[in-house]
Amino acid sequence: MQPTQSTDEIDVEFERYGDGQPLLLLHGGMAPIEYWGPVVPAFEGYGAVVPQRPGFGTCLDSAAETSADEVLDRESRYVQALVEAVDGDPILFGHSYGALTAIEAATTMSVEAVVAYEPAVLPGEYRADADLADRMASLIQGGKREEAVKRYIEQVLHPDGIEDLDAWLAEWPVWPDCVALAEEVVRMNRSVEQYRLPDRLDVGAPTLVLSGTDGPDFLRQSARNVHDALPRSRFVEFDGVSHSGPAEAPELIAAEVDAFLEK
Repeated sequence: MQPTQSTDEIDVEFERYGDGQPLLLLHGGMAPIEYWGPVVPAFEGYGAVVPQRPGFGTCLDSAAETSADEVLDRESRYVQALVEAVDGDPILFGHSYGALTAIEAATTMSVEAVVAYEPAVLPGEYRADADLADRMASLIQGGKREEAVKRYIEQVLHPDGIEDLDAWLAEWPVWPDCVALAEEVVRMNRSVEQYRLPDRLDVGAPTLVLSGTDGPDFLRQSARNVHDALPRSRFVEFDGVSHSGPAEAPELIAAEVDAFLEK
């Protein structure tokens, strides 16, 4: 992990793979940097940059005092610091909450392009009843941290239900280490529940918005809503791919990204 500091004195940590155009890979609300392990080889023509975001890994304590109101701004400033720390014109590729972060960061800075896989944005009718953050916080307060994280996994990764969640978790590479992220996931969920998608997103860079037919319906709808709010956007939906699309079908998604960027 390569540590550095931006001109705004924000400490950033990242791993870089390859010497091509920098491709900043921004993971979502529950996945640590290991999420991108299967993805990086599919983007060998780029200089993949995998950061350690605030609230994760060695940066876990740095987010402890961050409120839900501040999370998205903190993440956007961190992305700006990352862009300053790498050479070349970067492409931002975000998954879930990382996709929302990439889009928000691109409203205040110049980047080559943005790729957003199912941005963590709630449609208005869904947001009105969203209470995942409250349910998780209540479980954590009651000492049930694992149960809190399981509620997130059930709602976001397996919205249609799963026959044996414990068996699935036993095969999930980041379980149970991700339980340490429970409070940060609550903050991010509150941030998502509070976020209001504007009619127009002021992003100058061309943006590729991606989704999968097997992901949560509300995120598929939100991906389309984000696409409609962007001035320069292409929308692509992958048949049979879930919310974990980048890690689940990296070569398929990399081919679409290459076509979009005309590489």
